Amino acid sequence: MATYLYRIGRFAYRKKGVVLSIWIALLVLFGIGAATLAGPTSESFSIPGTPAQQAQDLMKARFPTAADPLNSLSARLVFAAPDGQALDSAQNQAAMDGVLAKIRDIPQVKDEARNALVNPVAADSTLTATLAGRALEDAKALSPLNADHTVGYVDVPITGDAAAVTDELVSSIGAAVQSGRDAGLTVEANGTAAKAQSAPGGATELVGIGVAAVVLMITFGSLVAAGLPLITAIIGVAIGSMGITIATGFFQLSAMTPTLAIMIGLAVAIDYSLFIVSRYRHEITVNDDRAEAAGRAVGTAGSAVVFAGLTVIIALIALRVVGIPFLSDMGAAAAFTVLIAVLIALTLLPAILGLFGAKAFAGKVPFVKSRDFEAADAKPNAAQRYARTVTRKPALFLIAGVVLLGLLAIPAMKLSLALPNDATAEPGTSSRQAYDLVDEGFGPGKNAPLLVVVDAQHATVPAQEAFGKVLETVDAQSDVANAQIVGVNNAGDTAQIMVTPQSGATSDETKDLVQNLRDAEGALQSDYALTYGVTGQTAMEIDISKTLQDALLPYLLVVVGLAFLLLMLVFRSILVPLTATLGFLLSVVATFGATVAIFQQGWGGLIGNPQPIVSFMPIFLIGVVFGLAMDYQVFLVSRMREEYTHGMSAKDAVVSGFGHGARVVTAAAVIMISVFGAFMAEPDSFIKAMGFALAAAVFFDAFVVRMVIIPSVMALLGDKAWWLPKWLDRILPNVDVEGAKLEQRYPREEHRELEPAR
Repeated sequence: MATYLYRIGRFAYRKKGVVLSIWIALLVLFGIGAATLAGPTSESFSIPGTPAQQAQDLMKARFPTAADPLNSLSARLVFAAPDGQALDSAQNQAAMDGVLAKIRDIPQVKDEARNALVNPVAADSTLTATLAGRALEDAKALSPLNADHTVGYVDVPITGDAAAVTDELVSSIGAAVQSGRDAGLTVEANGTAAKAQSAPGGATELVGIGVAAVVLMITFGSLVAAGLPLITAIIGVAIGSMGITIATGFFQLSAMTPTLAIMIGLAVAIDYSLFIVSRYRHEITVNDDRAEAAGRAVGTAGSAVVFAGLTVIIALIALRVVGIPFLSDMGAAAAFTVLIAVLIALTLLPAILGLFGAKAFAGKVPFVKSRDFEAADAKPNAAQRYARTVTRKPALFLIAGVVLLGLLAIPAMKLSLALPNDATAEPGTSSRQAYDLVDEGFGPGKNAPLLVVVDAQHATVPAQEAFGKVLETVDAQSDVANAQIVGVNNAGDTAQIMVTPQSGATSDETKDLVQNLRDAEGALQSDYALTYGVTGQTAMEIDISKTLQDALLPYLLVVVGLAFLLLMLVFRSILVPLTATLGFLLSVVATFGATVAIFQQGWGGLIGNPQPIVSFMPIFLIGVVFGLAMDYQVFLVSRMREEYTHGMSAKDAVVSGFGHGARVVTAAAVIMISVFGAFMAEPDSFIKAMGFALAAAVFFDAFVVRMVIIPSVMALLGDKAWWLPKWLDRILPNVDVEGAKLEQRYPREEHRELEPAR
């Protein structure tokens, strides 16, 4: 591989005009495509095959006009009377009617719903008139007005799908809400149609790039050299993000997908270019032919970039094996940006080096010493001195590193998962305030309704009796505040039972209720040949969270297994890949622990809105962190192997390889931490938590696992670290990451003729 990459790097340097033209053309084409083919992103999530989705599919088949709770558009207006007043005063009813009049004028409001939009007081009077007993109790449970008439709500159905959520629609709803506030009421709005689709990023990327620029200037001592990784990273992220934008015109992608892809693509793009520029800097000190130096830099450091990038891509693409469409899309989008970053580092970067020529390291940064990180220092550098200390007492450092990460992992045992919804929105937002008003005015179960869909098509008793049996079963559950039949289809064989829990949407009691209802189906099916399913937004979110949690272990096994094989190719060893993956597991559980402590449990008061961790963050985090962890393993340990294969003893190879690689890996890790950490400034709680988790994971993995635990383990293993059974050695292809074949084929003294050595 090193030989082929060497040729690519040399060609790109010499034919810089051709390579630059190709990338510029791609940038323009992707820009045109993004401007003309872009489609809307989605805020909803679904997983085919879950019990709630199966029940929803049945309801859609038997009730064709029924709305999909996760994907249909609606808005809920919540009204609260001023202190000491009730909503049923003439003044407050007039204020609510004024709001609803403005809502009726919005073109996207469903026509059949316009006349039905009445204020909560009028709706309550219609529901409860002339009723008594159980009928009155059921009507009160459905009433949009609370018991003391201080809080009420109106649900507004909106036509269309995610594409219908325009700024104009959100502004129109906001204007109606404001008119009610101006009239003296507290009015809030939530729902899928009341929130504009946000476009996270912008300032956060600039912060990350700014910190990266400072690190690069300190690393290279040159303004030009510091700018090269930034230029290539920006171009790569631009192409990657525009490619994802084009994809939205053909696929329904989550609104978070582009941000996650940019976050990951930006970090790896800077790091990959950093490694190659660092190697190029060394090559030009021992080689006066800059095209040759570029070729050798791409052939050696580029080989590590390819395998590091391939590991990240494998981890991201492997998200598809868990069978969760929106998560697969996120992984594919992020993998695409990583692929672009690798291609740019191997081709565009040497072309830009060729463009700058002898000026590649111009623009000396004041007070910063220009150093060649790859050079063999006459005296041991700080990294080598540290490595010698580690190898002298490896057991001590190993125990210290493992204990530290183990302690950090303890809070992970209390990990709680949930999907983003109004209950987890930031407290100051209208959607969260609307949720809280309903919670306080009606009880937490009002925000967490369940829908039981009863199929009596093949029941052995009359359908009405079958519906009654299910209703009795539901009523018998301890956490049910109310249950009632709210709809029967035209054929009379399917019913909808609305269940109002006593607990909130994310509570364990509601999760238990859903499971208990499903467990009770078996007896009714056996006795009466009827079936039912539990669905609704709350049930769907519970199922999605459970499916994601159950997928963690299988996904982890697939990713670790594939990457283990890949690392065996790179290092031609069994124990080195094994220690690499075990170290990764330590960094992941420590990251989970730190994230749970800060974002879920609110340690240190750093987060003003502690909440359950977003359901798909752990599995996505595993994929990304594994890829990034293997980056540092490849870049750092491949230098140790290079020294070992060149004749050094195992311990000396650890010291020498660490001395060569630690400084540039440190710079790369600091850059990644800065890029990821900058996303903590985003208002979106998921992006904020993901940025923190990725930054923490890079810190733990780079500075604890790769720079404390791995050197300790390598020193303890000695020559055994590089053991590989002979039969396996014969089977595994030699990918030559260290560039040994490159040196044999094109010895340095013969590079000008480029004739293979005989």
